[in-house]
Amino acid sequence: MIHLSFSLPEPGSPWRRTWEGAKQGDPAGIAEIDLRYKYFGVNVEMLVDSVEVISKRRFVTLVDLALSLSHAERRISSGEDAAFGFTESEEVIHLHLDGDLIALTSSKRPWRVTVEHEELASAFSSFLREVHSCLTSEIPGLAVNPVIRQILPE
Repeated sequence: MIHLSFSLPEPGSPWRRTWEGAKQGDPAGIAEIDLRYKYFGVNVEMLVDSVEVISKRRFVTLVDLALSLSHAERRISSGEDAAFGFTESEEVIHLHLDGDLIALTSSKRPWRVTVEHEELASAFSSFLREVHSCLTSEIPGLAVNPVIRQILPE
């Protein structure tokens, strides 16, 4: 079973200011570099069975993670291995094709877990839809931003 979710920072948190800053100016014109690395800090959690792939204590920039997961899913669906990392740390999560399964490993921790491709694709797709919905609900003008539009699964 895969659990992949995010939560917005508490009011007053320095990470919450990363959301407030994005509300200044024209959301449709925010550059990709700012969307990926400056705005939208969140807590993210990813559990595969009982393995903590991404700790719920970890803060990441949501757009960067969403675009990375979208790219990883496209590679896996094309029969290629993939990986995604975190701007905030050196850890990289590797996704390796292993027959009908996907093996996930960490560059920093000793675990290895396998999942069916369809289950991983479904979890990523649901997560990406939730990210897009949250971003465009919080800041409706983001709906026409070309970078944010890339988040939706194909």
